[in-house]
Amino acid sequence: MRRVPRPGAVCRCAVLVVLAAVLVSPVTHAQLPPGDVPTLPSPIPADTPLPPPPATPPPPHGLARWLNPSTAPFIPVPEIGTDPNGGTTLGILPVWLQADDRHEIDRIIAPDILHNTYFGWGLHGRIYSYPSDDEQWSLIAGVKERVEREMDFEFQRGRARRDRWSFTASIISDRDGTPRFYGIGNHTQQSDETNYTAQQQLLRLQAGYNFSRIWQIAYTLRARWVDVLPGTLPGVDSIDQHFGTQILGTGRDFLHRVSLIYDTRDDLTIPRHGMQWIAYTGVAFATPLNEGLYKEAGIDGRGFWPVFHDTVLACHVALRYLLTDHNAPFWALSTLGGDRAEVGGEQPLRGYGAGRYTDRDAYSTTLEFRRRVFSFDAASTRVDIEVTPFVDAGRVFGDSGTFPLSHVHAIGGVGFRGIARPYVVGYVDVGYGSQGTAVFTGINYPF
Repeated sequence: MRRVPRPGAVCRCAVLVVLAAVLVSPVTHAQLPPGDVPTLPSPIPADTPLPPPPATPPPPHGLARWLNPSTAPFIPVPEIGTDPNGGTTLGILPVWLQADDRHEIDRIIAPDILHNTYFGWGLHGRIYSYPSDDEQWSLIAGVKERVEREMDFEFQRGRARRDRWSFTASIISDRDGTPRFYGIGNHTQQSDETNYTAQQQLLRLQAGYNFSRIWQIAYTLRARWVDVLPGTLPGVDSIDQHFGTQILGTGRDFLHRVSLIYDTRDDLTIPRHGMQWIAYTGVAFATPLNEGLYKEAGIDGRGFWPVFHDTVLACHVALRYLLTDHNAPFWALSTLGGDRAEVGGEQPLRGYGAGRYTDRDAYSTTLEFRRRVFSFDAASTRVDIEVTPFVDAGRVFGDSGTFPLSHVHAIGGVGFRGIARPYVVGYVDVGYGSQGTAVFTGINYPF
């Protein structure tokens, strides 16, 4: 199951900001054909009266006001989403963009109305706020006709590590009808696919002590309550039909994690060079102070190297071990699948849906060739368009003595990214695996 809000649920239209920027971008000036020289007008005698200035045309009104992007109350963006686990979503997403004096986006307001093939009609409200490069917050809430509802809040302060302390807090209350479970192991079959409904409440608090802008030690507390309910999707067996009713029910874990972080990236959202390495260890309890569930240890690394002026080679590698496991629930194990890389959690394999492979331990690596193909000035900001070939590879395993690079699953694909600097990245990633094609949309880079 997912540990963080799904990118598609946060913003199904991955190029939300880019599309809006294109719609509102004005024609700035006409350019002369190469070689043409403008003819200068003859001097005007001093006593010649100047003609009156041209009359200002009245602003559009009625239907014309709504059809003109520069005067419309908001930008109507078509919402088209597809997900290997979540089906197809269609809707309309009115977008309000707010920019500061430097023409950098500092707030996005984006409610929507949508229809999903599995869950019917739905509504969402979203606010993304970027007061500075050191502070950000977001709030998303939504509900659908059937099964699904969500509320996700996140606040970050001290992102730039200029001060001694950095803080992050997030709260999630979520009911998700899309998760899959295939059983435990690196070779589970597609025919073992089952569906369940995951209802979770999650509180995550992190405090980091900054030795410098490069070195940090962080403590994370995550309290999570999960209720595994029978699946509701047509055509997919419910989890209790394959794995018994004992897999259903409510579980909880309280994770205490300590991380040592080395970070030389030039930008936290849109890095072009530098790297981040995180070594972590943690222990999880079924209750706040006793009944230990598992101990974990792992490493997560991300590196970025500019190979040309407009091209960046990006690499991600992750390795997670459960050192001890006292009947930890399946949703607390390591998983591979989907499009996101979470430190100590889910890892990407973009030819499959989230949670395709599950076991105690996991290895994952990704290479992306992020190439900017063109840029343009929009009314709110500068927009870059990237085309990104990528390769994902990884495996899960239950024996810590297993060589992580053996029997890996590998997929290839291509991503299309729209970047509205300094804080917004929208993406559409298409992956090709042994079970066909998977398409993912969302915001922020996958890692």
